[in-house]
Amino acid sequence: FFAPWCHWCQKLEPVWEKTAATLQQKYPGDTRLIVGKVDCTAPASEALCIKHRIDAFPTILVFRKDDTGESQHESYHGERSVPAITAWAEHFLAQAKRHIAKTNVVDSDMDGVPDSHNGVGCMVSGLVHVQRAPGMLKIQAASDSHEFHWETMDVSHVINHLSFGPFLTEQAWSVLPHSVAASVGAMDEKSFSSEQHIPTTHEHYVKVVRHDVSPPGGRRKAVVAYGYVGHSNNIQKAGEVPTVRINYDILPIVVQITEKSQQLYHFVTQLCAIVGGVFTVAGIVAAIMDKGVNLMTKKAELGKLG
Repeated sequence: FFAPWCHWCQKLEPVWEKTAATLQQKYPGDTRLIVGKVDCTAPASEALCIKHRIDAFPTILVFRKDDTGESQHESYHGERSVPAITAWAEHFLAQAKRHIAKTNVVDSDMDGVPDSHNGVGCMVSGLVHVQRAPGMLKIQAASDSHEFHWETMDVSHVINHLSFGPFLTEQAWSVLPHSVAASVGAMDEKSFSSEQHIPTTHEHYVKVVRHDVSPPGGRRKAVVAYGYVGHSNNIQKAGEVPTVRINYDILPIVVQITEKSQQLYHFVTQLCAIVGGVFTVAGIVAAIMDKGVNLMTKKAELGKLG
Protein backbone atom coordinates (compact mmCIF):
# COMPACT_ATOMS: atom_id res chain seq x y z
CA PHE A 1 0.00 0.00 0.00
CA PHE A 2 1.57 3.29 -1.08
CA ALA A 3 0.96 6.95 -1.87
CA PRO A 4 2.69 8.60 -4.86
CA TRP A 5 3.70 11.63 -2.78
CA CYS A 6 5.45 9.49 -0.15
CA HIS A 7 9.26 9.77 -0.26
CA TRP A 8 9.76 6.31 1.27
CA CYS A 9 7.33 4.74 -1.19
CA GLN A 10 9.34 6.23 -4.05
CA LYS A 11 12.53 4.68 -2.61
CA LEU A 12 10.84 1.30 -2.15
CA GLU A 13 9.30 1.15 -5.64
CA PRO A 14 12.39 -0.13 -7.57
CA VAL A 15 13.11 -2.63 -4.77
CA TRP A 16 9.51 -3.84 -4.87
CA GLU A 17 9.53 -4.19 -8.66
CA LYS A 18 12.82 -6.11 -8.61
CA THR A 19 11.53 -8.37 -5.82
CA ALA A 20 8.45 -9.24 -7.90
CA ALA A 21 10.66 -9.99 -10.91
CA THR A 22 13.02 -12.14 -8.81
CA LEU A 23 10.16 -14.22 -7.39
CA GLN A 24 8.59 -14.66 -10.84
CA GLN A 25 11.94 -15.80 -12.22
CA LYS A 26 12.56 -18.26 -9.36
CA TYR A 27 9.00 -19.61 -9.34
CA PRO A 28 7.62 -19.20 -12.89
CA GLY A 29 3.90 -19.87 -13.22
CA ASP A 30 3.42 -20.32 -9.44
CA THR A 31 0.27 -18.36 -8.60
CA ARG A 32 0.42 -19.13 -4.88
CA LEU A 33 2.63 -16.12 -4.33
CA ILE A 34 1.46 -12.84 -5.87
CA VAL A 35 3.19 -9.50 -5.31
CA GLY A 36 0.92 -6.51 -5.82
CA LYS A 37 0.59 -2.83 -4.98
CA VAL A 38 -2.29 -0.50 -4.13
CA ASP A 39 -2.35 3.28 -4.60
CA CYS A 40 -4.29 4.54 -1.58
CA THR A 41 -4.85 7.94 -3.20
CA ALA A 42 -6.82 6.43 -6.09
CA PRO A 43 -10.62 6.71 -5.69
CA ALA A 44 -11.08 3.03 -6.57
CA SER A 45 -8.81 1.82 -3.73
CA GLU A 46 -9.59 4.39 -1.04
CA ALA A 47 -12.24 2.18 0.61
CA LEU A 48 -9.82 -0.79 0.66
CA CYS A 49 -7.13 1.27 2.41
CA ILE A 50 -9.63 2.54 4.99
CA LYS A 51 -10.92 -0.99 5.62
CA HIS A 52 -7.42 -2.24 6.44
CA ARG A 53 -6.50 0.88 8.45
CA ILE A 54 -3.62 1.94 6.22
CA ASP A 55 -2.35 5.17 7.79
CA ALA A 56 1.40 4.77 7.23
CA PHE A 57 3.15 4.56 3.87
CA PRO A 58 4.52 2.24 2.67
CA THR A 59 2.67 -0.63 4.39
CA ILE A 60 3.28 -4.24 3.34
CA LEU A 61 0.57 -6.74 4.32
CA VAL A 62 0.07 -10.47 3.74
CA PHE A 63 -3.27 -11.68 2.36
CA ARG A 64 -3.68 -15.45 2.63
CA LYS A 65 -6.07 -17.49 0.54
CA ASP A 66 -7.85 -18.87 3.62
CA ASP A 67 -8.25 -15.48 5.32
CA THR A 68 -11.77 -14.43 6.22
CA GLY A 69 -13.14 -10.91 5.93
CA GLU A 70 -12.36 -10.26 9.59
CA SER A 71 -8.81 -11.65 9.53
CA GLN A 72 -5.92 -9.54 10.76
CA HIS A 73 -3.14 -9.47 8.18
CA GLU A 74 0.45 -9.60 9.32
CA SER A 75 2.64 -6.71 8.26
CA TYR A 76 6.29 -6.59 7.21
CA HIS A 77 8.77 -4.62 9.30
CA GLY A 78 12.07 -6.01 8.05
CA GLU A 79 14.81 -4.59 5.87
CA ARG A 80 13.65 -2.97 2.63
CA SER A 81 15.99 -4.80 0.28
CA VAL A 82 15.42 -7.34 -2.48
CA PRO A 83 17.12 -10.27 -0.64
CA ALA A 84 15.27 -9.55 2.63
CA ILE A 85 11.81 -9.19 1.09
CA THR A 86 12.41 -12.17 -1.20
CA ALA A 87 13.43 -14.40 1.71
CA TRP A 88 10.40 -13.21 3.66
CA ALA A 89 8.06 -14.02 0.75
CA GLU A 90 9.65 -17.45 0.23
CA HIS A 91 8.89 -18.19 3.87
CA PHE A 92 5.17 -17.97 3.07
CA LEU A 93 5.62 -20.15 -0.01
CA ALA A 94 7.26 -22.79 2.19
CA GLN A 95 4.25 -22.57 4.50
CA ALA A 96 1.90 -23.04 1.53
CA LYS A 97 3.86 -26.15 0.48
CA ARG A 98 3.71 -27.35 4.12
CA HIS A 99 7.49 -27.57 4.31
CA ILE A 100 7.31 -25.56 7.54
CA ALA A 101 4.53 -24.92 10.03
CA LYS A 102 2.16 -22.07 9.30
CA THR A 103 2.66 -19.05 11.54
CA ASN A 104 1.78 -15.36 11.37
CA VAL A 105 5.10 -14.33 12.94
CA VAL A 106 8.00 -14.64 10.50
CA ASP A 107 11.72 -14.24 11.22
CA SER A 108 13.18 -15.17 7.84
CA ASP A 109 16.74 -14.00 8.61
CA MET A 110 16.79 -15.75 12.00
CA ASP A 111 18.12 -12.71 13.86
CA GLY A 112 15.60 -13.00 16.69
CA VAL A 113 13.62 -9.97 15.52
CA PRO A 114 10.36 -10.82 13.68
CA ASP A 115 10.21 -9.42 10.15
CA SER A 116 6.43 -9.48 10.31
CA HIS A 117 3.77 -9.88 12.96
CA ASN A 118 0.02 -9.96 13.28
CA GLY A 119 -2.25 -7.10 14.34
CA VAL A 120 -1.98 -3.34 14.49
CA GLY A 121 -1.05 -0.88 17.18
CA CYS A 122 1.77 -0.77 19.70
CA MET A 123 2.44 -0.97 23.42
CA VAL A 124 4.26 1.87 25.19
CA SER A 125 5.84 1.13 28.56
CA GLY A 126 8.66 2.55 30.59
CA LEU A 127 9.83 4.66 33.50
CA VAL A 128 10.37 8.40 33.15
CA HIS A 129 12.25 10.57 35.65
CA VAL A 130 10.69 14.04 35.83
CA GLN A 131 11.00 17.14 37.96
CA ARG A 132 8.36 17.91 40.59
CA ALA A 133 6.84 20.51 38.32
CA PRO A 134 4.03 20.57 35.76
CA GLY A 135 4.89 18.69 32.58
CA MET A 136 3.51 16.62 29.73
CA LEU A 137 3.99 13.15 28.24
CA LYS A 138 3.34 13.25 24.50
CA ILE A 139 2.73 10.12 22.43
CA GLN A 140 2.64 10.62 18.67
CA ALA A 141 3.48 8.49 15.64
CA ALA A 142 6.91 9.24 14.19
CA SER A 143 9.17 7.33 11.84
CA ASP A 144 12.31 7.80 9.80
CA SER A 145 11.10 5.24 7.24
CA HIS A 146 7.38 5.97 6.87
CA GLU A 147 5.09 8.85 6.07
CA PHE A 148 1.66 9.04 7.69
CA HIS A 149 -1.83 9.78 6.52
CA TRP A 150 -2.96 11.81 9.52
CA GLU A 151 -6.60 11.93 8.46
CA THR A 152 -6.98 8.21 9.09
CA MET A 153 -4.60 7.93 12.06
CA ASP A 154 -6.41 6.35 15.03
CA VAL A 155 -4.88 6.86 18.48
CA SER A 156 -7.54 4.96 20.42
CA HIS A 157 -5.80 3.49 23.44
CA VAL A 158 -6.05 1.71 26.76
CA ILE A 159 -4.10 2.92 29.80
CA ASN A 160 -3.10 -0.36 31.43
CA HIS A 161 -1.23 1.39 34.22
CA LEU A 162 -0.18 4.93 35.07
CA SER A 163 1.36 5.81 38.42
CA PHE A 164 3.76 8.28 39.97
CA GLY A 165 6.44 7.83 42.58
CA PRO A 166 8.29 4.69 43.74
CA PHE A 167 6.99 1.20 43.10
CA LEU A 168 5.05 -0.12 46.09
CA THR A 169 5.68 -3.51 47.66
CA GLU A 170 2.87 -5.84 48.62
CA GLN A 171 3.43 -4.91 52.27
CA ALA A 172 3.16 -1.20 51.41
CA TRP A 173 -0.11 -1.77 49.52
CA SER A 174 -1.56 -3.48 52.61
CA VAL A 175 -0.94 -0.31 54.67
CA LEU A 176 -2.68 2.11 52.29
CA PRO A 177 -6.31 3.02 52.98
CA HIS A 178 -8.66 1.96 50.19
CA SER A 179 -9.23 5.51 48.96
CA VAL A 180 -5.48 6.18 48.64
CA ALA A 181 -4.78 2.80 47.01
CA ALA A 182 -7.49 3.47 44.40
CA SER A 183 -6.03 6.90 43.58
CA VAL A 184 -2.50 5.56 42.96
CA GLY A 185 -3.67 4.06 39.65
CA ALA A 186 -6.85 6.04 39.10
CA MET A 187 -6.70 5.69 35.29
CA ASP A 188 -5.68 2.02 35.14
CA GLU A 189 -7.56 -0.19 32.67
CA LYS A 190 -9.46 2.74 31.16
CA SER A 191 -9.99 2.85 27.40
CA PHE A 192 -10.34 5.89 25.15
CA SER A 193 -11.69 5.59 21.60
CA SER A 194 -11.56 7.90 18.60
CA GLU A 195 -14.40 8.29 16.15
CA GLN A 196 -13.67 6.37 12.97
CA HIS A 197 -11.98 8.38 10.20
CA ILE A 198 -11.97 11.58 12.31
CA PRO A 199 -8.50 12.80 13.48
CA THR A 200 -8.77 12.90 17.27
CA THR A 201 -6.32 14.02 19.94
CA HIS A 202 -6.83 12.66 23.45
CA GLU A 203 -5.89 15.05 26.24
CA HIS A 204 -5.54 13.79 29.82
CA TYR A 205 -5.15 16.14 32.79
CA VAL A 206 -3.71 14.64 35.97
CA LYS A 207 -3.36 16.27 39.42
CA VAL A 208 -0.91 14.40 41.65
CA VAL A 209 -0.77 14.58 45.47
CA ARG A 210 1.74 12.89 47.74
CA HIS A 211 0.41 10.80 50.64
CA ASP A 212 2.52 9.80 53.64
CA VAL A 213 0.77 6.90 55.38
CA SER A 214 2.14 5.87 58.78
CA PRO A 215 1.49 2.21 59.72
CA PRO A 216 -0.18 1.47 63.10
CA GLY A 217 2.22 1.31 66.02
CA GLY A 218 4.76 3.69 64.50
CA ARG A 219 7.49 1.02 64.31
CA ARG A 220 7.78 1.08 60.52
CA LYS A 221 8.58 3.95 58.17
CA ALA A 222 5.76 5.83 56.56
CA VAL A 223 4.67 4.59 53.13
CA VAL A 224 4.96 7.24 50.41
CA ALA A 225 2.31 6.96 47.69
CA TYR A 226 1.38 9.44 44.98
CA GLY A 227 -2.35 9.44 44.28
CA TYR A 228 -3.98 11.42 41.50
CA VAL A 229 -7.24 12.35 39.87
CA GLY A 230 -7.56 12.48 36.09
CA HIS A 231 -9.86 14.18 33.62
CA SER A 232 -9.90 13.55 29.88
CA ASN A 233 -11.33 15.14 26.76
CA ASN A 234 -11.05 14.80 22.99
CA ILE A 235 -9.92 17.43 20.48
CA GLN A 236 -11.14 17.16 16.90
CA LYS A 237 -9.58 19.92 14.85
CA ALA A 238 -8.73 20.21 11.18
CA GLY A 239 -4.98 19.93 10.66
CA GLU A 240 -4.41 18.59 14.19
CA VAL A 241 -2.00 15.65 14.25
CA PRO A 242 -3.64 12.83 16.28
CA THR A 243 -1.80 12.65 19.58
CA VAL A 244 -2.13 11.38 23.14
CA ARG A 245 -1.09 13.99 25.71
CA ILE A 246 -0.88 13.38 29.46
CA ASN A 247 -0.55 16.70 31.29
CA TYR A 248 0.50 16.17 34.88
CA ASP A 249 0.80 18.60 37.78
CA ILE A 250 2.50 17.41 40.98
CA LEU A 251 0.97 19.62 43.68
CA PRO A 252 3.32 21.04 46.37
CA ILE A 253 1.31 19.59 49.27
CA VAL A 254 1.56 16.41 51.34
CA VAL A 255 -1.35 14.56 52.92
CA GLN A 256 -0.25 12.80 56.11
CA ILE A 257 -2.36 9.87 57.30
CA THR A 258 -1.72 8.38 60.73
CA GLU A 259 -3.65 5.52 62.27
CA LYS A 260 -3.58 5.24 66.07
CA SER A 261 -4.95 2.28 68.00
CA GLN A 262 -7.19 3.10 70.96
CA GLN A 263 -6.09 2.08 74.45
CA LEU A 264 -8.31 -0.32 76.41
CA TYR A 265 -9.03 2.15 79.20
CA HIS A 266 -10.26 4.69 76.64
CA PHE A 267 -12.70 2.11 75.33
CA VAL A 268 -13.86 1.19 78.85
CA THR A 269 -14.31 4.86 79.75
CA GLN A 270 -16.35 5.55 76.64
CA LEU A 271 -18.44 2.43 77.22
CA CYS A 272 -19.16 3.48 80.80
CA ALA A 273 -20.07 6.98 79.62
CA ILE A 274 -22.50 5.54 77.08
CA VAL A 275 -24.06 3.17 79.63
CA GLY A 276 -24.28 5.95 82.21
CA GLY A 277 -25.87 8.28 79.66
CA VAL A 278 -28.47 5.65 78.75
CA PHE A 279 -29.36 5.12 82.42
CA THR A 280 -29.56 8.88 83.00
CA VAL A 281 -31.88 9.46 80.07
CA ALA A 282 -33.98 6.43 81.06
CA GLY A 283 -34.26 7.83 84.60
CA ILE A 284 -35.35 11.24 83.33
CA VAL A 285 -37.98 9.68 81.04
CA ALA A 286 -39.22 7.43 83.87
CA ALA A 287 -39.45 10.39 86.27
CA ILE A 288 -41.45 12.44 83.73
CA MET A 289 -43.81 9.56 83.06
CA ASP A 290 -44.24 8.87 86.80
CA LYS A 291 -45.01 12.51 87.48
CA GLY A 292 -47.54 12.55 84.63
CA VAL A 293 -49.27 9.42 85.93
CA ASN A 294 -49.47 10.86 89.47
CA LEU A 295 -50.96 14.10 88.14
CA MET A 296 -53.62 12.22 86.18
CA THR A 297 -54.42 10.07 89.23
CA LYS A 298 -54.97 13.14 91.45
CA LYS A 299 -57.24 14.76 88.87
CA ALA A 300 -59.24 11.54 88.62
CA GLU A 301 -59.67 11.49 92.39
CA LEU A 302 -60.94 15.09 92.37
CA GLY A 303 -63.29 14.35 89.48
CA LYS A 304 -61.65 16.88 87.19
CA LEU A 305 -60.89 14.57 84.27
CA GLY A 306 -64.40 14.64 82.81
